[in-house]
Amino acid sequence: MEEPTMNRHYLVLRAGKRMFIDKPVAATLKDAKRIYTAANKFKTPIFTSSALRFDANVQKVVQGSIGKVMGADVYTPGALERGHLDLAWYAIHGVEMLFTVMGKGCTSVSRIHQQGTDVITGVWEDGRIGTVRAIREGASNIAGTAFGEKGIAPLGPFSTYDPLIKQIISFFETGEPPVSEAETIEIFSFIKAADVSKEKDGLAINLNTVG
Repeated sequence: MEEPTMNRHYLVLRAGKRMFIDKPVAATLKDAKRIYTAANKFKTPIFTSSALRFDANVQKVVQGSIGKVMGADVYTPGALERGHLDLAWYAIHGVEMLFTVMGKGCTSVSRIHQQGTDVITGVWEDGRIGTVRAIREGASNIAGTAFGEKGIAPLGPFSTYDPLIKQIISFFETGEPPVSEAETIEIFSFIKAADVSKEKDGLAINLNTVG
């Protein structure tokens, strides 16, 4: 891998320092992969996460409160930032919440884009469907709904950073990241596929084609 110059992430990793990277881990899928490649090269543990991953309502679903999650719909502010994939800047909060309850295994993404709103639909390998509504006009929040075998449950809204801080402290103590590289890279593949779908007028994009 070509070493990026003046890259603070890279310097910390080379020094062997455990590192939490606040969302987003990078502006692009390519750079996210480069950071993890460097972390693996220097055997330095890292993790990145939105606070919404550890929201109390989200974690209840993860722990089985509604049985197997059959699908989920989330909504999130969708402000854009130049140089970032569209969903990587702020809508990543909603994407993280979606993947936390749905797990890995998304195979395709399609996107409906309008000036004030995007609706992104992911299809998982077992046929489950998850959606993200990214809001740029009108009222917004970070929340959603999970649909399970045994019930339907709310996700969010955001209330506190405390659960995330506890995870960060535990990570620095143990070196064990609570979010895997594989899941983070799949999240960024989802985000990249959403941009490709936008460029192709809503065409469903296979995640395996956006590396």
